Amino acid sequence: MKKMEQLYEGKAKKVFKTDDENLYIVDYKDDATAFNGLKKGQIAGKGVVNNKMSNFLMQIMEKNGIPTHFVEEISDRETVVKRVEIVPLEVIIRNIAAGSFSKRFGVEEGKKLNCTTLEYCLKNDDLGDQIIAIGAATKEDLDTIADLTFKVNDVLKAYFESVNIELVDFKIEFGKTPDGQIILADEISPDTCRLWDATTHEKLDKDRFRRDMGNVEEAYAEVFKRLGL
Repeated sequence: MKKMEQLYEGKAKKVFKTDDENLYIVDYKDDATAFNGLKKGQIAGKGVVNNKMSNFLMQIMEKNGIPTHFVEEISDRETVVKRVEIVPLEVIIRNIAAGSFSKRFGVEEGKKLNCTTLEYCLKNDDLGDQIIAIGAATKEDLDTIADLTFKVNDVLKAYFESVNIELVDFKIEFGKTPDGQIILADEISPDTCRLWDATTHEKLDKDRFRRDMGNVEEAYAEVFKRLGL
């Protein structure tokens, strides 16, 4: 497979066309950003961790009946994925209060929520918050996305519990294939999940970068090790 022109460069990844119109190549970077890009830096080895971890978890999703964009890992930082049109929503699941949720609702960080919460954020904040009204997604799309997201949460929680990690919350994205199927896309990594050691509650995710806690690379490496990668 031949890598062609670059289509997109985001905060953490580059996306390239290939000589197959239905496949793209995603290249993971070590760049790190927080607070809508106001804080920038690098986390050494992050691209490798996020690529391999995301691919590993995507394959677990597939085994549990959750369709994903994953096709093939071709290098430490590069993966072939299905071409999709990204649904312009970030889908957020929260199992434990943390971060902005704690601040907004005055809930102590670390409190287990009485029920899992599902939240949508538009990728373009200028569009407003009426998802269906502006055509960002249909009611049917949202029903499918919600159903898949709760399934993802169940699978991820169980898997992380098996390696003594608490899945606090996470953000995922979905895409539509050319034939209209909604599938899990983007990534699942310490960039997009809050992961705490289940015994000590030590943070093993991007919050260490956001909050200048230090040992960021070590935290990512610890998650990588526990997954057996």
